[in-house]
Amino acid sequence: MFRRLIPDPFLIALVCVVALAAVLPCSGRGAEIVDTLATFAIALLFFLQGARLAPETVVSGFTHWRLHLLVLACTFVLFPVLGLALHAAMPHLLSDPLWIGVLFLCALPSTVQSSIAFTSIGKGNIPAAICSATASNILGIFITPVLVGLLLSTQGSGGNIDLSQVGKIVLQLLVPFILGQLLRPKIGAFVLRNKKILSMSDRGSILLVVYSAFSAAVVNGIWQRLGISELLVVLVLDMVLLALVLTVTTLSARLLGFDKPDEVTIVFCGSKKTLASGVPMANVLFPGPEAGTIILPLMIFHQVQLMVCAAMAQRYARIITAREAKPTEAEIAAAQSPS
Repeated sequence: MFRRLIPDPFLIALVCVVALAAVLPCSGRGAEIVDTLATFAIALLFFLQGARLAPETVVSGFTHWRLHLLVLACTFVLFPVLGLALHAAMPHLLSDPLWIGVLFLCALPSTVQSSIAFTSIGKGNIPAAICSATASNILGIFITPVLVGLLLSTQGSGGNIDLSQVGKIVLQLLVPFILGQLLRPKIGAFVLRNKKILSMSDRGSILLVVYSAFSAAVVNGIWQRLGISELLVVLVLDMVLLALVLTVTTLSARLLGFDKPDEVTIVFCGSKKTLASGVPMANVLFPGPEAGTIILPLMIFHQVQLMVCAAMAQRYARIITAREAKPTEAEIAAAQSPS
């Protein structure tokens, strides 16, 4: 009972990182160093995952088409529908630039790094998460401008988006993972024996991403750009949007008969929105002085999703660990049968 009242150390670390970024945000050369460290940490995470997972597990993850379709439907259908519904229900709640920002947020692809890192922490289906998150980002380069055009009646095409993002995704995520797979015969046993290394890589990468993202928000004047009341309204609206998506993804995964690790993957990959790809897309689709205001809902949503999903990942990990420790009916029957 007493232990349940103590906050999780990882959540405490997240709060401390956010506080540090608010007081001492990294900028200039410091921001470049933090971004480099975060990139290295993510690459190390995928390398260790590749070294840990058996090839047959990876193949099964990439062929899990029902899961991938559900994740993509949540990302590019559910989010836009919910965004339009909220705007129709409360059109005067926010100014036009902020509502544009909310709808733009709904049209973006999922994150890659945090989706897979949280799936790993929550003991979900990691190969499927890698496939879904990567596919979402690659397809989003072309789908997002079209969705933005449909939602906002603006002109946009996939050709206007920086295609180098695809190369960055492949270089940062798939290449280390494949390298880990190739070296698995030599280092796989070591990685499996030292699970703390993988755990530290998971959590360390998330902490670096949070510090980098929140520092950028502070440096860009997130607190000076709008009044406190407007920031609170955007915060509440983002929380409502995230809560609705988390509820739908969780219920959909259970109603469609997915197991718990697949549910973890669906929830985390289907509920995320990328800040890394969203900012350059916004600069292309919304040139002008209002671009900073338009990306504000995305910046706030990014922080909320990291904090909420960190807590959920810890809870999923406890549930799955408890299930793995519980003996199966076959094991109980075998133990009770006479020798």
